[in-house]
Amino acid sequence: MADVDNKFPANVPGAFYVDSECIDCDLCRETAPTCFSQHEDGYSFVSKQPEGEEETEQMHEAIDSCPVEAIGDDGA
Repeated sequence: MADVDNKFPANVPGAFYVDSECIDCDLCRETAPTCFSQHEDGYSFVSKQPEGEEETEQMHEAIDSCPVEAIGDDGA
């Protein structure tokens, strides 16, 4: 489970984030490409909070698919 205390500073403000457990597997960027980006230091981060039902569904799919549970939703 992702830890809000360990989220990357590159994440944009909002409910969804990626924490330091990320292994940069690219699965989240494939699942929700409009919401995730790759940082030059070798990890994914939330570059845009989801807007609308489709992006929100993609975000939840990315959370469920993350092999190291590095994507969190703090409900903010």
